[in-house]
Amino acid sequence: QVQLVESGGGLVQAGGSLRLSCAASGRTFSRNAMGWFRQAPGKEREFVSTIGWSGGIIYYADSVKGRFTVSRQSAENTVFLQMNSLKPEDTAVYYCAARASEVVGLDRREYAYWGQGTQVTVSS
Repeated sequence: QVQLVESGGGLVQAGGSLRLSCAASGRTFSRNAMGWFRQAPGKEREFVSTIGWSGGIIYYADSVKGRFTVSRQSAENTVFLQMNSLKPEDTAVYYCAARASEVVGLDRREYAYWGQGTQVTVSS
């Protein structure tokens, strides 16, 4: 059974940092593109970042560019999202997702596997 498990969320003050992790089990995702999405209350799930299988292709949403950094350790089947200079508007449930291909994607409909999410709350 394929599982993606996020961790690292929590409560932080504005300007602070958090590092999210996503551990995959059940199969290897070393050749799959991975992504991070987030969903705030009352809003649709939105794209945050995506990383290709080799880590050589990365995209960020404009709202997080320059503040968030995505990375992966394929040998450990793990993806990370380093979040710096956090703002209250970054408050959301953050989801890790995996595509069924090695091509990066910005649309949540392109992702076949999802984690359960981890809450990030940024206080002002």
